[in-house]
Amino acid sequence: MQKVRTAVFPVAGLGTRFLPATKAIPKELLPVVDRPLIQYAVDEARAAGIENVIFVTGRGKTAIENHFDVSYELEASLASRNDTETLALLRELRPEPGRVAYVRQMEPLGLGHAVWCARNLIGSEPFAVLLADDLLHPAGDALGSMISEHERTGAHVVLVQPVEPQDTDRYGIVTPGETEGNSMSVAAIVEKPAPHEAPSSLGVIGRYILTPSIFDALERTEPGSGGEIQLTDALGVALADHEVRAVTLNGTRFDCGSKIGLIDATIAIALERDDLEADVRSLLNKYL
Repeated sequence: MQKVRTAVFPVAGLGTRFLPATKAIPKELLPVVDRPLIQYAVDEARAAGIENVIFVTGRGKTAIENHFDVSYELEASLASRNDTETLALLRELRPEPGRVAYVRQMEPLGLGHAVWCARNLIGSEPFAVLLADDLLHPAGDALGSMISEHERTGAHVVLVQPVEPQDTDRYGIVTPGETEGNSMSVAAIVEKPAPHEAPSSLGVIGRYILTPSIFDALERTEPGSGGEIQLTDALGVALADHEVRAVTLNGTRFDCGSKIGLIDATIAIALERDDLEADVRSLLNKYL
């Protein structure tokens, strides 16, 4: 069984829910306290043993490349002020040279298409896909558990959690099969079903472990919801000849693709910080 060494981060979306803030700033760089969303996701991947990072970008996303690059002027300024703590933090957060690659998704054709755009960089190894909009905090071992499940079974693996029945039309929904501890087989998967048509309330959230066979499934997948190539639909196609399994999230997930989710994450994480907790509680009491 090949090791999962690479993670794909689809970051080509326009972030229209956060306009006008995202007119010039990628939504993935919106901060949660003092780290951008994409940094949380990359740190999570690295903690799970991921070595290589692929960003599937689009027009106007060069700021993401700059974030993970060296800023010579900034680092020189910090060094001149002897701010060794901040300087060390910046150096710690960026991946090693040669471990990051970028590929363009030239048309907004959906998550499945974004993953397909990385096919020539993936080669023949299994890989992870992480969506920065879904902030797991604390990240814990969700991704590590998914990698272990893939290594045990060779299956595609998705991360799921129970969602509100009225919200099934916002998620890929799985039909669960046999359960083994924190994992289960997937009998079927459908993208964004209406609540009265949903086979369960287990929604797929933005973490996947996939084998290269998914690229064949993506090429056979017709446009689905929104006229886009959906990764969920491709997993449904893949079920014909490749096992799909699900791991249930044990932990907290913030939907930072929505304004209230981003606010929720910011408050929750700030309250955990020794340097911010007292002031944040004071502010909350002031307004409430």
